[in-house]
Amino acid sequence: MAFANDDSRTVMARGFARLVAVCSLLLLLQVPGARAQAAQNVQQPAATEADYRKFDEMVSVIRARNAQQYAISSPKGIDEAQFVKIGGIEQWITIRGWDRDNPVLLFVHGGPGDVTNPWTFALFAPWEKSFTVVQWDERGAGRTLRKSGPSIAPTITVERMVQDGVELSKYLCKHLGKDKIIVVAHSFGTILGLGMVRARPELFYAYVGTGQVADETKNYSVAYDALLQKARSSGNELAIDELSGVGPPPYSSGAGYRMQWKWANAFEGADQFLYETIGLALVAPGYSVQDINDTGDGEMLSAERLVPQTNSTGPKELGLEFSVPIFFIQGAEDFTTPTELARKYLNSLTAPRKAFVTIEGGGHFAVFMHASQFLQELVKLVGPLPPKH
Repeated sequence: MAFANDDSRTVMARGFARLVAVCSLLLLLQVPGARAQAAQNVQQPAATEADYRKFDEMVSVIRARNAQQYAISSPKGIDEAQFVKIGGIEQWITIRGWDRDNPVLLFVHGGPGDVTNPWTFALFAPWEKSFTVVQWDERGAGRTLRKSGPSIAPTITVERMVQDGVELSKYLCKHLGKDKIIVVAHSFGTILGLGMVRARPELFYAYVGTGQVADETKNYSVAYDALLQKARSSGNELAIDELSGVGPPPYSSGAGYRMQWKWANAFEGADQFLYETIGLALVAPGYSVQDINDTGDGEMLSAERLVPQTNSTGPKELGLEFSVPIFFIQGAEDFTTPTELARKYLNSLTAPRKAFVTIEGGGHFAVFMHASQFLQELVKLVGPLPPKH
């Protein structure tokens, strides 16, 4: 997701605090009797090794069940998970689909550092009937970071990661026997995705952005106005008081930005969704708590390196001329990367084809929270393209 013009330590703390809070809540809800006990006694005794073992056994059973339920069983299907040498380091990718003849879709995750591989197995399962879906733990994130270690921090730059994306796309075309692929990018990943299609347009049928970054210099001021208008129209006095209290950006500290994140998530219904991603990661086939820790490490390192590099990104830096179709599928009320800015950006650029689609009731995470509707709109947009060549 897009971040504010405050110091990266605040951004890192936000990601880490979210992970800690969510994991604590999830463990409380999953361990039998824990929620009732918490209501009776605020000071909880430390969980024993036996408690954790029992919890892990329960989760392992669910993982095994999910592995069977979401297995690719088609003779023409593909299900690969591996490290691939990209940009001089081993980077983690997964490739899943029910028919190798389907178009290849590379999903570029946001954040920076918010890998989607650990928790989208159920959300993207329907997509795998129409596309061969590739997910990638970017440089400095997830399993890629675990493999390389933090010593690669100096190489975590937007330019290097755009080149990583290009190299991965070339690999996918060769490995899967395709002339071109489709890129779907979310939030911070839209900066990389647009850079990729600008650099090597011949590798791509189309670009699809969601939670689209459009102008980081105006992002938070536009979002603030939209949040305050939403608070007033819905009669939410607490939101009005708290947003008015911090006032419009820019802010001298992280408090104002944190207030915007709070109400953006609240109005978009994203708080519950963020909890659910941790729960899904715990029961995902082939994943574990270590992957949740890897996500936290990647968020912190990636924010430290990449936030300062993108604070002044605007339409000119993102690109105004493209030689591939450009489509935006945006939540109608995205208060993180404002829908209004994304629409203005698309209107300002030139491309062989372009379209702006809104998902009603959707926000910054519409691609996940409304995955089925997003898929329908996606197929409408890229279906007319010649993706099976």
